[in-house]
Amino acid sequence: MKHSMNLMTEKRSSYRALQRFALAVLCGAILPGASSRAAEFVGIVYPKHDHMLSVHMAGVVDRLHVKLGQRVKAGQPIFSQDVRLQQTEQQRRLVILNDIAEQRATEQRRAILEDLVTDATFLYETAGTVSREELLKLRMELEATSGRSGQLQAAKKREQTELEIAEREYEMRVLRAPISGVVTMLKVRQGEWAAPGDALVRLVDDTDCELRVNISQTAARKLSAGAPATVHLEDAAVPGPQAGRVIFVAPVIDAASALVEVRVKIPNRERRIRPGVKARLVMDGVS
Repeated sequence: MKHSMNLMTEKRSSYRALQRFALAVLCGAILPGASSRAAEFVGIVYPKHDHMLSVHMAGVVDRLHVKLGQRVKAGQPIFSQDVRLQQTEQQRRLVILNDIAEQRATEQRRAILEDLVTDATFLYETAGTVSREELLKLRMELEATSGRSGQLQAAKKREQTELEIAEREYEMRVLRAPISGVVTMLKVRQGEWAAPGDALVRLVDDTDCELRVNISQTAARKLSAGAPATVHLEDAAVPGPQAGRVIFVAPVIDAASALVEVRVKIPNRERRIRPGVKARLVMDGVS
């Protein structure tokens, strides 16, 4: 009887030990020296840059320079609006600016009058052969000619300014790529009207991608900008872990979700990663 009771006690002890071991496994403390289980946080991958483009001035689209899906370089023209009016205005301003005949004649007349006034003043003061009225008349004519010369110079400056404005308006009617990337949306055709505020072109730079994910406060305490990160994409075409680097950890907690936004940069020079795919940020040692 006593032997049976001892056997039952040993079985209960073994069962309790097994329970404790199973609980340790579930809690992540399997064996001495083993690390805590990994935590995963799901987010969305975004391109490095994503721009929606519109025109600066309203007008008719005259020419498309790119096609949908085409890769472009920064500064490359995407489409041009009708610039005939701007070209005409530029030419008109240029003709006026280059017409210096009147200004040249006025300057010559002013130089001659300055000499005449100098000579007449000398004769009036020394020989008296020039009357006071004649001298005053020459001085008034010189003053009027000098005033006209100043007006012409001011007019040239205004024309130069107007020409620069016309040139800027001409340039503003050519929509150019602000970054290098691929044209993923082209909602305009030749002959159509384009107005400011209309989203006509989408330009995406996917040479680097960015995982944006919300993680727990506990996990966020273990991250800082510049830290390496491991990302798994939910895309069969890009299997295995992807090496990334943390570029942003939000300094504030989202009040609605109690989570912290984190952004991880993922190199994509071969352009295997498609922005918009889901991805998991994997962190070891987070319970």
